[in-house]
Amino acid sequence: MKNFLISIGIMVLVFSCADATKQKDKENKEAVEVSEKPLIALADFDSKAGEFVGKEVQVKGIVDHVCKHGGKKILLVNDKGDVHIESETRFDDALVGDEILVDGVVTEFRVDEAYLLKKEEDHIQSHKEGKDSNEAYEEKMEHLQAYRDQMKEEKVDHLSFYSLDYVSHKVESEGTEEQKNKE
Repeated sequence: MKNFLISIGIMVLVFSCADATKQKDKENKEAVEVSEKPLIALADFDSKAGEFVGKEVQVKGIVDHVCKHGGKKILLVNDKGDVHIESETRFDDALVGDEILVDGVVTEFRVDEAYLLKKEEDHIQSHKEGKDSNEAYEEKMEHLQAYRDQMKEEKVDHLSFYSLDYVSHKVESEGTEEQKNKE
C-alpha cells in the first residue's frame, strides 16, 4: 500500500511539472508573438507611422537611390509609396535596384509654428549676410508659407514627417544588371 501511494505521488508530481512546462512554453510563445515587428506597407507608412514612433517596424521596397552625400540615407520605394531610411553607417551603393526588407525605428520630424519662425529668422539672417540671393530667399520663404497653408487647410498645429532609423536589412531580390549599371 505504501508503494502504491508513493507511485501515485510521483505520477501527480510528474504531470503537474509537465503542465507547468506547457504553460511556460505557451507564455513564451505569446511573448515572442507580441514582440514581432509589424510590417508596414509603404502605401500606408505615412498614415500608420504615428502609431509606431520610437518602435521598431519592417518595411519592404526597392532601393531607389543611396544618398550621394555620405551614403547614410536611402529611399525605399514601390508603386504605392516611399520611405526615407537613415543610418549611422554608409549604405552599399550596390543596393540600388534591390528589393529589401528593412528593420528600423520610426522617427517623427515635426514642423510647427515655432519651427517655422526659427527657419524664417535663419533665412532672414542668411539673406542679410549675403549668403542667399533674393531668388533663393524668396523660394525658402514661399516654402515656409506652404507649410503654414497646409497646416491651416488641414486644421492642425503641426505637420509630421516620418522616416526610419536603420537597424538591419535583408535583400529579398536583387535588381537586374541593367538597373545596377545605371548607377
